[in-house]
Amino acid sequence: MNLRRLIPIFDDSVSSWALEARLLRWLTLIWLFVGLIMLFSASYPVADVRQGDGLYYFKRQLMWVLVSLIGFNMIVNLPLRKILGMSHWFLGLFLALIFATLIPGVGRKAFDAARWIAIGPIPLQPSELIKPFLVLQSARLFGQWERLSWLARLTWLGVFCLVLLGILAQPNLSTAALCGMTIWLIALAAGLPYKYLGGTAVGGLLLALISISLKEYQRRRVMSFLNPWADPTGDGYQLVQSLLAVGSGKTWGAGFGLSQQKLFYLPIQDTDFIFAVFAEEFGFVGSMVFLVLLALFATLGLIVALKAKNTVNRLVAIGVTIVMIGQSLLHIGVATGALPTTGLPLPMFSYGGNSMISSLIGAALLIRVARESSEAEVVPLRRDQSENKRQRRIFQKNKI
Repeated sequence: MNLRRLIPIFDDSVSSWALEARLLRWLTLIWLFVGLIMLFSASYPVADVRQGDGLYYFKRQLMWVLVSLIGFNMIVNLPLRKILGMSHWFLGLFLALIFATLIPGVGRKAFDAARWIAIGPIPLQPSELIKPFLVLQSARLFGQWERLSWLARLTWLGVFCLVLLGILAQPNLSTAALCGMTIWLIALAAGLPYKYLGGTAVGGLLLALISISLKEYQRRRVMSFLNPWADPTGDGYQLVQSLLAVGSGKTWGAGFGLSQQKLFYLPIQDTDFIFAVFAEEFGFVGSMVFLVLLALFATLGLIVALKAKNTVNRLVAIGVTIVMIGQSLLHIGVATGALPTTGLPLPMFSYGGNSMISSLIGAALLIRVARESSEAEVVPLRRDQSENKRQRRIFQKNKI
């Protein structure tokens, strides 16, 4: 591989990409740029107080972006079959790390949930990193469903169940629900029988209800979502402050950097509620522009899926689009009070290296599918002297 292609600005192959791949690349970079600008604004006050440096979180995020972009460019220039061939190893690794977070003394807790593992100074969140590989392995399984034995099918379905149960046990209901819906929708797109899909959907809903009934804090979140103003300083505090931020933005917003709610009123404003800060600073108009960007990304993802040359590639495109857009809409739904409060980051906006890596890997996979779906292999023809002589003889004969 050409090492220059590891650095986005030096990748000279972009001009030869298919139109959909180039458009997706530009949308990804725009999304990333806006996200960095928004993180700078949302994180500055809290970083200044906690770390004594307002740029602390922004500088760390830039470091993660640089690392992620190298991985991004590796993936867009690597054949998808090779990536698919390695996906099960990464899935197994992150599955093991998910269960490792449940071991006392190994997993790091935050907000009563053990979701991280510290490897030196680097915190890993395996439930975030596993998402693109879950998409790849789901696409492999359901794309080849008819050719696999029942033993292989049940084995991988069992692995997927372990992933969801491990994430639920952390507990992390929102991520488990997103991963479960992604697997289910990939299976639906692959054309699996409705009797399997229906039974799985009912089982997933029952599992979610059981989790909510067993976890008191999840019940409180659902109840506070129904009426956050009933306890505005307790369980409803996060949502009330988020709604105040969104409402304060009005039509055009307060202006970049001028959010008032981020000044220690709105909690976790640089991760789980970063869209609320965005809505306050850029208003209804800015929020609609961002939704249009998401709609364009989703439309291109659908076009790429429809143009894919084989079933597995098509399912990869569908799965990545579901994760990227679905997670974004869930985050926005939480910030605007349309959904119960959860801990889902906004892709390429929220602070965190794990989310950034997962998001850019997903975008790179979609671009790779677009490249393989729309580009034909060009075989250069070499003309030696004998071929040139033959062509001249034919020309002279036709001329006579």
